Amino acid sequence: MVNESRRKFIRNTSFVVGALGVKPSFVLAAEDVETLTVLHTNDTHSNIDTFPANHAKYPNQGGVSKRFTMIEDIRRLQKNVLLLDAGDIFQGTPYFNMFGGVLEHKLMSELGYDAATMGNHDFDIGLDGFLKAKQYASFDFICSNYDFLNTVLEGQTVKYKIFQRGKYKIGVFGLGVNFEGLVSKNLYKETRYLDPVETAQEYVRILRREKADLIICLSHLGYEYDSDKISDLKLAAQTEGIHLIIGGHTHTFLEEPAQVLNKKGEITLVNQVGWAGVRLGRIDFQFRHRLKTNCVNKIIV
Repeated sequence: MVNESRRKFIRNTSFVVGALGVKPSFVLAAEDVETLTVLHTNDTHSNIDTFPANHAKYPNQGGVSKRFTMIEDIRRLQKNVLLLDAGDIFQGTPYFNMFGGVLEHKLMSELGYDAATMGNHDFDIGLDGFLKAKQYASFDFICSNYDFLNTVLEGQTVKYKIFQRGKYKIGVFGLGVNFEGLVSKNLYKETRYLDPVETAQEYVRILRREKADLIICLSHLGYEYDSDKISDLKLAAQTEGIHLIIGGHTHTFLEEPAQVLNKKGEITLVNQVGWAGVRLGRIDFQFRHRLKTNCVNKIIV
């Protein structure tokens, strides 16, 4: 039996997946609605160039220049845009080997990213290497469950951030994956990994106190596992108060966001757009007494 709160949310939610520019099924008068457009990427892995025409999986797809054009086109049409990344910016092409993450951060700054969280591969050149590259990033890294006390990254990341878009406050926090089996101790040094579920609830409480109208989790936990390992789907089910989880790590291509019932029987959206920058996630939240959403995960061609 579906409870009343879930029925109410589903009635007020619509997803349209396809080409950019498609009209949502709930068209409202412009004066009645304010739209927040959340754009997002994950696991770009130093893929700067467009894949070649003869690529087996992604011919002519991806590339920073095409992503830039797409983002700028959206910004010309939408006044309230938030651009976020869910980690693993580093590692995957010779650009990373040659420039040590500097190029990636410079380009993300040119694209106007508002924030990112750290993935496990963002530790591949150690804390000192990350810090060196970070000076070229004009955006914040939001890391809520990594404690960098007594490391060179102490004070270099933020635990959460609130963005003002129009009349609304958007609260963002970030969760990283457990280092065990993924990152060598000599790379993360004294960094402590904190429980993501407990951390999530702590920052939901903080962001509610800060009067955030929408709460987003940038997650590098991974979408789903066969084991009992914490994932985005489990995080959504075991917490409350998160409206959207933007995921990474498992390179999962979703055609539309998953809808997960949280602890209170309300829906948390979970979205992820694969890897290598071949897709750009887009979710439009429309505020008019009730919150409505429209999602487009657009292939970058």
